[in-house]
Amino acid sequence: MSSQGERRPLGEIFRGSPSEHRGEIPPSGPRSSGRDEAPQYALPLVIRVERGAPPTRTDALEGAARAVLWFLVDPRVTEPDGEWADAVAAWTDGRIRKVVRRARGVAWERALGLPGITVEWRSAEVRVYPPVAVDEWPAELARLQVSGTELEDPEPPGAVPEGEAVLWLNPELPMTAGKAMAQVGHAVQLGWWRLKPRARSEWKGSGFELAVRTAETGQWADLVASGLPVVQDGGFTEVAPGSCTVVADLPALRPAVRLGGSPVHDRGEFPAISAENSP
Repeated sequence: MSSQGERRPLGEIFRGSPSEHRGEIPPSGPRSSGRDEAPQYALPLVIRVERGAPPTRTDALEGAARAVLWFLVDPRVTEPDGEWADAVAAWTDGRIRKVVRRARGVAWERALGLPGITVEWRSAEVRVYPPVAVDEWPAELARLQVSGTELEDPEPPGAVPEGEAVLWLNPELPMTAGKAMAQVGHAVQLGWWRLKPRARSEWKGSGFELAVRTAETGQWADLVASGLPVVQDGGFTEVAPGSCTVVADLPALRPAVRLGGSPVHDRGEFPAISAENSP
């Protein structure tokens, strides 16, 4: 697919626009108990990591964020009778989990055979699938690698163009690439929920331009307190419970936030996103 979002049929590729890491938005409020008792779903993402040509870390993170966004706007999700609409409704009514795994060679080719959306961003290829029940994974995905997704940037990423969305990573919280991919996926989902229709349309029209960067140490506290969407981790692996991992700094949300204020957690009944790595 082109960077402007041209669609293709099943197996489509969005151009330009795993170890397993599970992230979730914990339900809260009067419906929490019912959500926990209902079947739980996860949104699978698979990153292609070939032995001789792995993607860079930043490309993988930005590709994962774009993959989540293209999934959220796909007609199979948004239309009432869409092929994936029921699965997405079940997923968003429970603990919203994202799972990132890695594949190469034949395993990647098998993964391409399942219904999904592939995003190509620079050196990275990420495929996202409709939500699946956590205990009913397709064999092609269940057998993929579950740990050790670590990638590197050969050189620091460049400056972010003015006015572009930025997903700021916590500078004091090291995370593996797989973990961070899940976190930025959460961040863009929180940001997307907060945007008004016009802002959503404009961002989609740009091909979901965004950047992932690590915040400066002195900048992080202000970002977390700004009222912008914040991802909070469940602390099952890698980081302590309650750690803030990513802030979604979307231009359309900047005028509506106040530096020094309390974080605004999206979607009332979902106070924050937390994430965990699967064993």
